[in-house]
Amino acid sequence: MSERTPDESASEQEPSSDVDVVGQSAASGGAAPGHAPASPGSGHEGGDDRSPADADADPDEAREKVRELVKDTRIAMLTTVDASGRLVSRPMGVQDVEFDGDLWFFADESSAKVGEIAHDAQVNVSFSSGSSWLSVSGTASLVRDRERIHELWNPVAGAWFPEGPDTPSVVLVRVEADSAEYWDSPGGRLATAISLVKAKLTGRRYDGGENATVEL
Repeated sequence: MSERTPDESASEQEPSSDVDVVGQSAASGGAAPGHAPASPGSGHEGGDDRSPADADADPDEAREKVRELVKDTRIAMLTTVDASGRLVSRPMGVQDVEFDGDLWFFADESSAKVGEIAHDAQVNVSFSSGSSWLSVSGTASLVRDRERIHELWNPVAGAWFPEGPDTPSVVLVRVEADSAEYWDSPGGRLATAISLVKAKLTGRRYDGGENATVEL
C-alpha cells in the first residue's frame, strides 16, 4: 500500500468498533478473512461451485441471514481499487446500526481509501465470524453530513478523532450493498471438522454447510 494514514495503521493494531477505523473487507473479490479447512461451499480446496440446494434458498430467509451475520461481526475488511487497478484491503469497524442494505464506516478524508473510493466506487466488504463468512459487494460514497456523523458518533471514534465529531477531516463511508454471498456451517468448527472427517471416510463430497447468494 503506497499510503498509510494514522487511522489505517491504528485499525490493524486495535480491532475496535469503528475505526480504520476508521471505518470498516480481506481478500480481493470478497474472500473472507481467515481460512476454513476447505473453501466454504466447495467440494475441493479453492473451488467456488455451489450445490443445487443453493438455488432453492428462500430470498427473505437469505436476507435475514445476511443481517444476522453483519450484526454478529463488528470488524470487516473493506476492499477498494487503487489508481493502478490493484485491490487494496484493510480492517474497518462496522458502525452499530441495523443493516438495511447500507454499511457505515468512519474515515479520515485524507486517507488512501477515501481517495480510492472517489476514483472507483465499487467495493467489497467481507466478514468472518467463527464458522460463518459473508461477502458483500456494493457501491461506496462519502458522506459529510454532520448530523449523521453526530448520530453515529461513539467513544471509539472519539479515540481516533479527539476533537470530536466536528473534526473537519471526519467523513463517513457509506456502502450501498448490491448483493451478498454467505457460507455458514451450523454447529461451529467442531461440526465442520466432523463433517470433513465423515466426507473423507465415506468418500462423499463435503457439502460445506449452508451457502447462498442474495440480491439486496
